Amino acid sequence: MSDRHLSSGFDADLEHLSSRFFEMGGLVESQLTDAMEALSRFDMDLVGKVVEEEHRLNAMEIEIDAECGNIIARRQPTASDLRRLMAISKGITNLERAGDEARKIAKRTRRIAKNGAGRNVNIAEIQSSGQMAATILRNALAAFARLDPVAAARIMRDDEAIDDRYRAFVRKLPTYMAENPGIISSALDYLFMASAIERIGDHAKNLAELVIYVVKGTDVRHVSRERLEHEALDG
Repeated sequence: MSDRHLSSGFDADLEHLSSRFFEMGGLVESQLTDAMEALSRFDMDLVGKVVEEEHRLNAMEIEIDAECGNIIARRQPTASDLRRLMAISKGITNLERAGDEARKIAKRTRRIAKNGAGRNVNIAEIQSSGQMAATILRNALAAFARLDPVAAARIMRDDEAIDDRYRAFVRKLPTYMAENPGIISSALDYLFMASAIERIGDHAKNLAELVIYVVKGTDVRHVSRERLEHEALDG
């Protein structure tokens, strides 16, 4: 088989794999949006939908990861293509875990709805951080699609804003619980939700780091934001 045919075959494999990756990303986006909408309206139908979609996500992670391995074994890709395949393999793990966190939000919503006492808690920080998490997840997937390291670097600042919202909610929880002992159980459920949203932001950030790894060939995990931005903008 000619080099041209080998290249064409690899391109087709990679295009199909990328399509599956972004299909999975879209499903996680939908999960998070539905989980936050379920929380805002205590909609148990949406809660059930989010929980059930986790099975589909798990299956997709296994299928896409196996496809990555098969392509690497059959095509023996060059360094840049290998980085892209590895990024997809790591990216689906982050997507699956983000989906897990969305499911946790839905399940805690169900608990609060049954309890009833926590419906009047002010959760403005949770709602705004959920919207922010959905935005940065969408932006991280867009940066991945375009292989845009500059857009990926911007996500780091957005993730820090989610962390700030989380800390603000944690600070005011003791006051809520002291003033309303009857909502302690629900307040703790809300705390778990806030933590889940914060982790979704972390997974979006991890996707952004993978974009820089693919484009620049540099592992930027666990480096400062300043260093990461320098790597993204350099060259």
